Amino acid sequence: MTLQGVLEALVDPVRRSIVRQLAQAPGDMACGTFDISVSRSTGTHHFKVLRHAGVIRQYYVGTSRMNELRADDLTRRFPGLLAAVVSASSATES
Repeated sequence: MTLQGVLEALVDPVRRSIVRQLAQAPGDMACGTFDISVSRSTGTHHFKVLRHAGVIRQYYVGTSRMNELRADDLTRRFPGLLAAVVSASSATES
């Protein structure tokens, strides 16, 4: 996980929206439950970018692909970054 990789992943508004939704969710979320306005294949690409940057972790529960925000890892590595991104993303969504 590098700062450049995380910032490049978070430059896209769809990916910031995914991160915001995960940060505000009570738990991990299945891919199909996100409120994003892109096609399924484009959504898959966005999740892949976030996963490769180390922002999320994905795992299966049955046939559902679950997404977990790596909040503790991000906060430990880059203090304040996740909170700033979520806050800014929430402000632009309002």
